[in-house]
Amino acid sequence: MIDFFFENYKNAPLWHIILEFLVFVCGILSVWFAKKENIWVYPTGLIATVISVYLLYIAGYIGDMIINGYFSIMSIYGWYVWARGGSVEDNLPITRTSFNEKIIGIVLFIVTVFVVFGIYKYFDYTINPDNYVDMISSGIFFAGMWYMARKKIENWTLWIIGDIIVVPLYAYRGLGMLSLQYLIFTILAISAYLEWRKILDSKKQLS
Repeated sequence: MIDFFFENYKNAPLWHIILEFLVFVCGILSVWFAKKENIWVYPTGLIATVISVYLLYIAGYIGDMIINGYFSIMSIYGWYVWARGGSVEDNLPITRTSFNEKIIGIVLFIVTVFVVFGIYKYFDYTINPDNYVDMISSGIFFAGMWYMARKKIENWTLWIIGDIIVVPLYAYRGLGMLSLQYLIFTILAISAYLEWRKILDSKKQLS
């Protein structure tokens, strides 16, 4: 199992391995901070996504590169939204998506899939079966990141689904550290969903 995850790192440059490890650590910290409603979710996440953009560009995985570029932009947006009003409880509480927000999420998913497909075509990249999986996961993560910025509990549902998809995808591509990272993300996302749901339920009981 260890060889399966880390075989490709034997010939990788040391500084690439260091960068990927930094992404690994900052990514996990970011999800942990998100679970705790801590604004540090965004600076740690920004470090992870900016480095990932470079690493995925070098590896030639355009869809993943685009999603991490979007994560970087949304991290700045989410950082602003979470920080602008003072205390978390008064200014940006955890809520569920409205009907209109669900529609926005679906639209974001569909648009993302078509945009990533179009970029592959525009740059004349060969589209392999795993790239279609990449397009679907990109759409899921796009919607999930937008929901997270608005503190919608459904963001965790989308993260869980997307993480489950990309764990075997990254393992198949030989990116063992990223695959392990998303496996940890899955566990953290499940835990975060349960924690946010308790907060919502407690608010209902008080109202």
